Amino acid sequence: MDSPVALIPQLAAHIVAAGGKRLRPLLTLASARLCGYPGSDGGTRHVDLAACVEFIHTATLLHDDVVDESRLRRGLASANAIFGNKASVLVGDFLFARSFRLMVDDGSLRVLAILSNASATIAEGEVLQLVTQNDLSTTEGRYLEVIQGKTAALFAAACQIGAVVANRPEREEQALADYGMKLGIAFQLVDDALDYVADEATLGKTIGDDFREGKITLPVLTAFLAGDEAEKAFWRRTVESLEQTDADLDHAMQLIARHGAIKATLDRAHRFVQEAKDALLVFPDSPIRRALERVADYSVHRAR
Repeated sequence: MDSPVALIPQLAAHIVAAGGKRLRPLLTLASARLCGYPGSDGGTRHVDLAACVEFIHTATLLHDDVVDESRLRRGLASANAIFGNKASVLVGDFLFARSFRLMVDDGSLRVLAILSNASATIAEGEVLQLVTQNDLSTTEGRYLEVIQGKTAALFAAACQIGAVVANRPEREEQALADYGMKLGIAFQLVDDALDYVADEATLGKTIGDDFREGKITLPVLTAFLAGDEAEKAFWRRTVESLEQTDADLDHAMQLIARHGAIKATLDRAHRFVQEAKDALLVFPDSPIRRALERVADYSVHRAR
């Protein structure tokens, strides 16, 4: 087999093809523009840092698919399914290393602190997800901690550094971090809902992966808490003990629909979207601010 480093161009092309629209780096570019960067000097720091954000994100995708044993990524075969686990893990490590090189090259300790903290938080979020996996005693608060770490932290960092490169005051920096955090939470809530209602072409992964892996998500928690004893016994068998039959996914989806768990999850996502849009009100109305507001709306409308 080719060495993992030799596979980097192939893996990169595959991830881009499978990943669809690259939201996080676009948030960095848009946030910088919202804050008036680049100015007349035509600086390009935001472009380099957007690439840094994408390297971090792609590295986490490579690692996540290995951990989750996923065979699909956005409707295409995952990198590990094509190139194997070793190549995926090592190229993910390479991309993490390159992202830190870009941070250092930028020269801002503030940028380095934000993105390195986000990288650590992502890892912590993934570990916390492993801890809560198969545990139906997980609270909604702990579930939100998981998605803040594994997903929303990078959204927040991607937006926050846009204010840093523009030398904007702390108030604006925090507003963009808040926007990104709320947007990221909403985005993950919708993803978790789609796992029980979407088709594979829409979701871009095998339907029911979360259920088969025993992941604790808000649709499952909502249905479990609302269910009777027989239903709770079903969830304990299938999610906690992972004793599943071919018919269990359909039954799980029926229970989730019966208790309105998808609507409850999407309603929660809508509230976070509104909070994300409210965070932008510290900035004057402009086309770029309205574009960021539409991005927040899109994060939940894609569930339709």
